[in-house]
Amino acid sequence: MSTTASGTSQDDGPLRERGSEVTRLEAFVDAAFAFAVTMLVISFDSLPDSISALIEALKGIPAFAASFAVIANFWHLHARWSRRYGLDDSATTGLSLLLVFLVMVYVYPLRMIFGGLFNWISGGALPAGFTLSSFDDLRWMFLIYAIAWATLGLVMVALNRHAWKQRASLALNRSERLELRGNLARAWLIPITGGLSGLTALLMPESNSYFWPALPGYCYALMSFSGMIGSRVRQRYARRKDA
Repeated sequence: MSTTASGTSQDDGPLRERGSEVTRLEAFVDAAFAFAVTMLVISFDSLPDSISALIEALKGIPAFAASFAVIANFWHLHARWSRRYGLDDSATTGLSLLLVFLVMVYVYPLRMIFGGLFNWISGGALPAGFTLSSFDDLRWMFLIYAIAWATLGLVMVALNRHAWKQRASLALNRSERLELRGNLARAWLIPITGGLSGLTALLMPESNSYFWPALPGYCYALMSFSGMIGSRVRQRYARRKDA
């Protein structure tokens, strides 16, 4: 048994959804994310007017799919947060609108980073959709993407921290508080990887090797540990509260 900030005891219980109805804010966020996915296509490509143009356009599917998956993941994080806590105050509105704004800006470096990735993996068979004229251009591409990724992550951190501050009024039970602590730790990994990638981009030496130019991108592989980090944080918090 544990105690909340309000002093009432909370036993283990089920994970509840407090946002049972879709608010106007959620509907707007959903529509904005859908528009961002549309921008992935129309902002870079025109409708093909021949079979050869169609085949060339289809080569952009891997970059589009990867970009779609990243945007869909941020949408899912916000949608799950909204369903779980059902908060509809000024802080929630401000942070959600900021998330939408950042996603709209994020579309451009997102498509560029994945276009460049698949162009590099395929040895030039898949189009990048842009041209890098110098090593500094590559450095700036990684840096801009890192800033966009990190700021989106900081918004998710702020949303989870806001829910944590409201844990007493939300009457979160033990299971829900453990889940929230784990989600907060996972959210922190987003800006951390972005910061590490941006720092690596600034410090990497100019080189013709394959390793250094790709090193800032490798930093995002750390996101694969998010599940393990969330689980470890939940366990540590549970042991501390039990003690």
